[in-house]
Amino acid sequence: MQFNKIVEKLKQGQSGVIDFNIKNNPVILTAASLEQAKENDISFLDNNSPANLKNLIRTSKASALLLPANDNYIVDIIKKISGDWILLKEPKIAFAETLGLLYPNEREKEGIHESAVIGENVKIGPGVSIGANVYIGDNTEIGAGTIVHAGVVVYKKVRIGAKNLIHANSVIHSGSTLGDECVINANAVVGGEGFGFVPTSKGWKKMPQVGIVILKNKVEIGSGSTIDRPSVGETIIGEDTKIDNLVQIGHGVTTGKGCAMAAQVGIAGGAQIGNGVILAGQVGVSNKVKIGDRVIASSKTGIVSNIEEGKVVSGFPAIPNKLWLRCSANFKKLPEIAKAFRQLDRRNSR
Repeated sequence: MQFNKIVEKLKQGQSGVIDFNIKNNPVILTAASLEQAKENDISFLDNNSPANLKNLIRTSKASALLLPANDNYIVDIIKKISGDWILLKEPKIAFAETLGLLYPNEREKEGIHESAVIGENVKIGPGVSIGANVYIGDNTEIGAGTIVHAGVVVYKKVRIGAKNLIHANSVIHSGSTLGDECVINANAVVGGEGFGFVPTSKGWKKMPQVGIVILKNKVEIGSGSTIDRPSVGETIIGEDTKIDNLVQIGHGVTTGKGCAMAAQVGIAGGAQIGNGVILAGQVGVSNKVKIGDRVIASSKTGIVSNIEEGKVVSGFPAIPNKLWLRCSANFKKLPEIAKAFRQLDRRNSR
């Protein structure tokens, strides 16, 4: 794609084009990092990048660059380079949009593979692609433009909206509902049984899990992640929520819009997550905890009680992030502190 075409497309996007220089108007074939870029590549530098990365602009072999407009140092450097460039409010968003232009998704062939098994009274919208060895249960609906890759199992009475992308070997259990433009990555399980057992004098009594899972529009579920259905009622994942690989969401959990959960997050049953919440890797959330809007929890945080909106928390149990940083700075001093206390105790006991 010619560089001037990329400029025109980015003007229509969300990255905020401020200025640009079309000197050579190269053909852009691929994208690469500043260190690895070569001729016919495009690369980018994000806002607030360290000085060592900024200096790579001088030596990078990229044919074109996407750069932050709010950095005076960079604005000065680009006056001295020979390549083409664009200054942007959000160069990372511009790079994402450029990747979409250079590497468009390959459209799957419409239709149903001959090895797929389709149940009774299944409604399939126009433009749907169903791959090899897919199973679709009775009374299921699949919306227009949805792609179902090989080996997917969709149980009965599932409702799948339009333009969903369901990757290989994922499983969607009975009664589940997917909105539009959701992405379910390989080996994810939506609507599996919640972990419901009641202790009795004769052992564990299984609690039937007859609820459902609802994914709102534009939800993305990572590979190997699981979202459980409850004994009654609904597990609900809010619109535009993004869930990484190997995340466990328990029965009856609800999340708001625009949440993000990194790998190995675990959320126990009944927890309520607000809008725009970010849970970093390996965060654990206890049963029925309420987390307010825009809360951020750093990696390995253990949330065992309610968190007010807008808070940034860390540690186990979760405490304010700034307090956690102060505490963690003193962890390595604990042996010396303990030794000093013992010596003081011995002196006082004489």
